[in-house]
Amino acid sequence: MDKKQLFIELTGIQGRGITIFLEGEKSTPERVANLLCIQEDNSYMRDYVYDKGVLTELHFDKVRNQ
Repeated sequence: MDKKQLFIELTGIQGRGITIFLEGEKSTPERVANLLCIQEDNSYMRDYVYDKGVLTELHFDKVRNQ
């Protein structure tokens, strides 16, 4: 995953008023990009949260193998 590209994408998303969460806590584009790019052994899933058809939140949660 390209850290710079991810950071730019998330900064644009946040700039549109969409809140970013990492593992259930409010986060920043920089923190998410840093963590996702150094955690090569772990996978993160994006979860898009909509309110009345409008994207309001973007969640990144670690995928846990059962």
